Amino acid sequence: MVDAGGADSVTQCPQELPQMMAAAADGLGSIALDTTQLNMSVTDPTAWATAMNNLGMVPVGLPGQQLVSDSICVPGFDPSLNMMSGITPINPMIPGLGLVPPAPPAEVAVVKEIIHCKSCTLFPQNPNLPPPSTRERPPGCKTVFVGGLPENATEEIIQEVFEQCGDITAIRKSKKNFCHIRFAEEFMVDKAIYLSGYRMRLGSSTDKKDSGRLHVDFAQARDDFYEWECKQRMRAREERHRRKLEEDRLRPPSPPAIMHYSEHEAALLAEKLKDDSKFSEAITVLLSWIERGEVNRRSANQFYSMVQSANSHVRRLMNEKATHEQEMEEAKENFKNALTGILTQFEQIVAVFNASTRQKAWDHFSKAQRKNIDIWRKHSEELRNAQSEQLMGIRREEEMEMSDDENCDSPTKKMRVDESALAAQAYALKEENDSLRWQLDAYRNEVELLKQEKEQLFRTEENLTKDQQLQFLQQTMQGMQQQLLTIQEELNNKKSELEQAKEEQSHTQALLKVLQEQLKGTKELVETNGHNLEDANEINVLTVALVNQDRENNIEKRSQGLKSEKEALLIGIISTFLHVHPFGANIEYLWSYMQQLDSKISASEIEMLLMRLPRMFKQEFTGVGATLEKRWKLCAFEGIKTT
Repeated sequence: MVDAGGADSVTQCPQELPQMMAAAADGLGSIALDTTQLNMSVTDPTAWATAMNNLGMVPVGLPGQQLVSDSICVPGFDPSLNMMSGITPINPMIPGLGLVPPAPPAEVAVVKEIIHCKSCTLFPQNPNLPPPSTRERPPGCKTVFVGGLPENATEEIIQEVFEQCGDITAIRKSKKNFCHIRFAEEFMVDKAIYLSGYRMRLGSSTDKKDSGRLHVDFAQARDDFYEWECKQRMRAREERHRRKLEEDRLRPPSPPAIMHYSEHEAALLAEKLKDDSKFSEAITVLLSWIERGEVNRRSANQFYSMVQSANSHVRRLMNEKATHEQEMEEAKENFKNALTGILTQFEQIVAVFNASTRQKAWDHFSKAQRKNIDIWRKHSEELRNAQSEQLMGIRREEEMEMSDDENCDSPTKKMRVDESALAAQAYALKEENDSLRWQLDAYRNEVELLKQEKEQLFRTEENLTKDQQLQFLQQTMQGMQQQLLTIQEELNNKKSELEQAKEEQSHTQALLKVLQEQLKGTKELVETNGHNLEDANEINVLTVALVNQDRENNIEKRSQGLKSEKEALLIGIISTFLHVHPFGANIEYLWSYMQQLDSKISASEIEMLLMRLPRMFKQEFTGVGATLEKRWKLCAFEGIKTT
């Protein structure tokens, strides 16, 4: 399936094509490549009159004239010419050989020419017109869309025209004057796009059905995209393979495989241990055999001889080290001598600058010259001081080496080279001395660290005791504040009870007055009406009973300690909890238990409720010092026993 949809362009055009298309877009000038091929410019109006006459169009006010010479055109081009003559096939679209002219210089514009085929003729468009537009090139595009074909154009004519661009694999022609052409390679599409804008005429006919303006554009085909994806995957595989080869090349070589122990291999290894060039490789094999556990009673003598051979290289290594040390000393001496010479020259330069700054010579210099001389003098003095400090450092190091080693003269060095065994022992003793010194320093550091840790531990213990005391004091302060709050609440309650008692007293007094007045009235009525005194006594008894009942009600109101049913429920739960804990419980433990039943209750509310009932609950202190703790106990049963 082929459609006109677009995709991103991936393939690049040949080098000549962008220049040709840009020149066609400009539509300027004429080419002057070869005077034997081109006689006149296509921009000439008379040339366009001839082209329009050939297409059957009547020009307006333009006389006819031949467009180009016959040498430019390729009449009767036969692509199968090589089959008869044995010549290598020539691509007609190669610049300079076929239909496409050779690539001109960058400053010369490209002009399209008339193309003659067996069955048709292709006329270029007016160079003054804008170039035909094209869509974005899909990735891996090998298929082109060709529109504007003549109605009478056949598939053979289309193949005859476009096979000059390259090998055609498929042509799909539609009934609506367009077709899709698939080429074998991607660069052939660029050559086919070059033909966009040409006017095609079949034979010499002037009928409209035999002419049409070609529009060649990129087409998106699934086959092209699939092949492009396959190529991309293949390139990715090649890139991964190349990277892997590069990594393998740059990877350090693996260590050589160590052979297994045998008497033959042991004999060969003993010979290698005696050779200085193969010693490093042989000692690695010996170490591996010993670590593997190849040493036994049977092979112990052989391994001992190999270890003895390895020990024989110690003297050689010490001699090499001594020679390298001597070379290093000589290099240091040469460096010190060169540095001394440089410092001497710096001193001379500074002396020159100092002499120049004296008044005898200084007055003859200009202001700018004085400034430059002053800057140079300061810079030279800085460099001289740096060099002298470096030289003094080298001398101090030499003095320190002299103090460490008393035998540092050149004859003793030669004797040290000769007597390498003594040097090895001295070096071993020196290393042992250094190691002991380092161990002593390490022990000192450990002792200091232990002292610091002990001091920190003592400080932390003191801080902990202080923190505990501070926390205990804070707790006592909080308890005292809570007690103060409860006392204030009790005081307020007592005040309210006192006010209520006063109100009740006034109320009872008023009631007594009313009753007395009623009693007087009844007595007067009895005396006047002559009733018995028994009725009066009954009335007095009734009034006294009412007063006593009122007093009892007031006393009950005063003694009522619970305000709601919730408090009674809490007292019952707390009493049960404390009865189960005979040694008491602190307020936090009691509050954590009560919070499971009522999440909104607080510890202060529980403590205030317990303090309101001193005959049921009592508070005791347990522990000493930091372990001091307040606990609440149930004492209701003790009160019952005492009463």
